[in-house]
Amino acid sequence: MSTENPVAAPATPTAAIPQDFIRQIVRDDLAAGKHHVVHTRFPPEPNGYLHIGHAKAICLSFGIAGEFKGWCNLRLDDTNPGKEDPEFVEGIKDDVRWLGFEWHSLRHASDYFEVFYRSAIKLIEDGVAYVDDLNAEEMREYRGTLTAPGRHSPYRERSVEENLDLFRRMRAGEFDDGSKTLRAKIDMSAGNINLRDPAIYRIRKIAHQNTGDAWPIYPMYDYAHCLSDAMEGITHSLCTLEFEDHRPLYDWFVDKVDLPNHPELWQSVVAAGLEAKPAKPRQIEFSRLNLSYCITSKRKLAQLVSEGYVDGWDDPRMNTLRGLRRRGFTPAGLRLLIERVGVSKQNSVIDYAVLEGCIREDLDTTAARRMAVLDPLKLVLTNLPEGHEETLSFANHPKDESFGTRQVPFSREVWIEREDFAEVPPKGFHRLKPDGEVRLRGVGIVKCEQIIKDADGNVTELHGTLDPDTRHGLPGADRKVKGTIHWVSAQHAVAAEVRLYDRQFNVAAPENEEDGKSWLEHVNPDAKRVVQVWLEPAAAHVNPEQRFQFERLGYFVADRVDHRATAPVFNRTVTLRDVWAKPAGQ
Repeated sequence: MSTENPVAAPATPTAAIPQDFIRQIVRDDLAAGKHHVVHTRFPPEPNGYLHIGHAKAICLSFGIAGEFKGWCNLRLDDTNPGKEDPEFVEGIKDDVRWLGFEWHSLRHASDYFEVFYRSAIKLIEDGVAYVDDLNAEEMREYRGTLTAPGRHSPYRERSVEENLDLFRRMRAGEFDDGSKTLRAKIDMSAGNINLRDPAIYRIRKIAHQNTGDAWPIYPMYDYAHCLSDAMEGITHSLCTLEFEDHRPLYDWFVDKVDLPNHPELWQSVVAAGLEAKPAKPRQIEFSRLNLSYCITSKRKLAQLVSEGYVDGWDDPRMNTLRGLRRRGFTPAGLRLLIERVGVSKQNSVIDYAVLEGCIREDLDTTAARRMAVLDPLKLVLTNLPEGHEETLSFANHPKDESFGTRQVPFSREVWIEREDFAEVPPKGFHRLKPDGEVRLRGVGIVKCEQIIKDADGNVTELHGTLDPDTRHGLPGADRKVKGTIHWVSAQHAVAAEVRLYDRQFNVAAPENEEDGKSWLEHVNPDAKRVVQVWLEPAAAHVNPEQRFQFERLGYFVADRVDHRATAPVFNRTVTLRDVWAKPAGQ
């Protein structure tokens, strides 16, 4: 349903409006009076879920509309039935809203099927479109190459009357799939292959999710996309660089159909109660978002799902927006990435570490702190009495008092991270070691005095003592030791499942097959590891999608699907620092 409200701005606005060549074009157009309001659109095809590459297009189209007090439509490019699904439509809408945006009007290319058909009739009547009987293979042969011009189809000079008759019979469902195609009559010798009599309509007798069996013919993307923009009065049609060579065709269709001066072509839209304000749009191209350690091919993402490399489109290893959301990535962090990457016409690959850094930056401010032990080793404080139990007050955020405090239980036996103890410590090790001291976070200084091992020589338990003079508020609390470690009370700990996620591929360019390996051979086998852990109680009884920093371990989120207060499940969003960074000198 249409609304007159401009597009909603992101929940966390940036400090200043970004400066780039697209925004300068918009400013110049407004200053010159070419447009009185900016109208953009985001037009995904509902044949899969959105991925991180789409985030740039969403932030750009919705962001520009918001910054210039205009509006942005969400339009589903549903011209390819059979590959599209209402489930993907709902997923796209959900993802756009999750990123922090709201559309002015929700449209579908199928809203304009009658407009496309009548416009095709006009092109035939004007002598610039014809029905071709060549099959797909023959059309490719006649098309020519980058160095050789194409050849005219033997059916190119059919009369207007014959073309009208054949096209209307195509519409009536009289011919078989693929037997005839409506083509634009442009220039088979054009250097731009897109202008060599491109297809406008093909016969496909397949039901459409919105229009059912009403149409046995469907428009091609290049034809439907530009006329949809024109129908909606889109002022600035923003798309990625691969469409730059399609722009002459985009303009050709818009000019030849000329919707603003032919209202008879679009009265069906008005009759359906949709807003119609045809105008001539301008296509502007920008570089897409390319990240290292990622793929953004919908076909390959679908292959990862269908062949069981992941657990679904929302698997946190996937760079779909649904997967990133389930992993705990934040909308503000993704918007920050898009802002920092900027807008240009230069293709480049952004290091995945930049994305992780943006997520850390947002979570450092917004995520409360909790304690968890992922690889537990028991520490028994033998100078505390059996059954000792007390409650300590901890800040929820060390940098923001508004987060308040929480109560953390403490007892004689605590869990610590196994890696925080070394029987034979390496040089520079500042954690627990035999006869060594370390500060137990928020408690005081403890000393390791005994190591308990099993029959195989594995360390199973540590015994130590707590220096009572170093408790909070006592004079000895200021005594210096080099290390501080976190802990969880063994008596009060809550068992949980934690899924440790990492980059989906183990090389920066997984689709580069110069090493002789296919992209699937670069799937990172360590991208998901499941461990059973101990949490402090305040970390367990939370809602799905609550995010925390587990101190000294990283940022984690309660899984939006599987988490229950009685059976907690957390996903690692990102480590506290870049563990993929190369050591100096490498």
